[in-house]
Amino acid sequence: MTGSGWWWGRPRGLGRQSFSGRCEITRCATQGGTVKNLRTQQACPLSSLRAALSRLGCAPMRWFAALLIYRLLLPLLFLTAFPGWIVKMLKRGGFGTRLGERAAIYTTEAEFEPHGAVHIHAVSVGEALLALKLIREWLRQEPQRRFVLATGTATGHQVAKSAAIANVRVTYAPLDFRFMVRRYLKRFEPAQIVLIEGEAWPHLLLACRKRGIPVSLVNARMSPRSARRYRKCAAWLRPLFSMLDAVAIQETEDAEIWRELGVPPERIHHTGSLKFDPGGGAHSVRRPEFQEMLAAFGESRPIILAASTHTGEDAWIAAAILAATPDALPVIVPRHAERRAEVKTELERAGFDVVLRSQFRPPAPSGDRRHVLVIDSTGELRDWTAHADVVIIGKSFLATGGQNPAEAILAHKPVIFGPHMENFQPLADRLVAANGCIRAADENGLRAAILTVLNPQAASMTRSASEILKRHEGATRRIIALLSAPASTAK
Repeated sequence: MTGSGWWWGRPRGLGRQSFSGRCEITRCATQGGTVKNLRTQQACPLSSLRAALSRLGCAPMRWFAALLIYRLLLPLLFLTAFPGWIVKMLKRGGFGTRLGERAAIYTTEAEFEPHGAVHIHAVSVGEALLALKLIREWLRQEPQRRFVLATGTATGHQVAKSAAIANVRVTYAPLDFRFMVRRYLKRFEPAQIVLIEGEAWPHLLLACRKRGIPVSLVNARMSPRSARRYRKCAAWLRPLFSMLDAVAIQETEDAEIWRELGVPPERIHHTGSLKFDPGGGAHSVRRPEFQEMLAAFGESRPIILAASTHTGEDAWIAAAILAATPDALPVIVPRHAERRAEVKTELERAGFDVVLRSQFRPPAPSGDRRHVLVIDSTGELRDWTAHADVVIIGKSFLATGGQNPAEAILAHKPVIFGPHMENFQPLADRLVAANGCIRAADENGLRAAILTVLNPQAASMTRSASEILKRHEGATRRIIALLSAPASTAK
């Protein structure tokens, strides 16, 4: 395999002594106290492995025990989750999208696959959009580069396929069973694997280490809640995360937790956020078909979009919008399109006349204008944002964590979010401090915020918010430079 832009020797950042302990640990119990270094084919004494794990702050037996427990629990967890997964696929329409590839079952001949490509793993829609942004910029720099985009969900797969980018094979990432991972790696022979934001699976990392395939985690973020949870299990997780060849973090303050989790400092790189990078990738555009739908509700109505809402938020956000400005058209975009029936029922109980985007019909005339448009489709949020006058961030009022506000900011829309933005806390705090966004504590606060941002004098908000995002400008290029660098310069 050539032309990968990566290295094929010892993993970067590891000397011979440290790498001698980073072998395929599962051989330890079967070779009489000796493990073979699968990259160098040299003997690796058990004492060296024990010393390497000790340097990571993890007793060897604890790591072996953790791996054994994981291997025992994985089938049980899969069987437990399988019925719910089937129901979800039925709702999302995931069947018929080569879903067998999730189990590393392929219907085409292996020789037709792009061997030696860069594999980018993206769990769902949000990560798939980031992966596409990264791929587009990388192809602009290296048009002959080949990619495999492996998603974890049917909706992510749908978004990746609909992009229809040349030189990109879209597949499903394999479940983390050893035989599935081995079959996947044997079929594609990746030059490297890039994980978007998370999902570091033990068997995938072990198999890649065995085969000398570099694995990097980019756009890595760690919410305070996640950091607290990971710290409690740090001693068990250090061997896992220490197998990552590079971690590209969004914020400098995240470096400490990744060091605690076993990633050597020289492999931690502050690149900024791929999500928040104003340059590169596709931007929101106004679509004529969307404009026609909105015009059917009446001309000159303020369009107030609630983005990525979660259970319990839809009806009261719509009510707050109309309480603030009765002429407005609430546009609700649920985070999961399969919630359409739940959202429709909730809104109708609250007295709204609901129109689904998937079954669009011009609404009947209504004197009180209590129409709500529900966008029950996947991958369209970015372009619906282009038509909005105001964007309200979902999962930030009744749920915990919030959603990414950057897309709306990049579209130069005023943004309102609730008190729960834990997943984006540093950015949210900076935006509020710079008067770039408004944080509303409750329904009354939301009504007041809507009136504030609809005032023409509030135009300075969008400029302030855009300035905050500029600190991440160039993140996409920096990540590509990191992933393309030889071992000597990537540390």
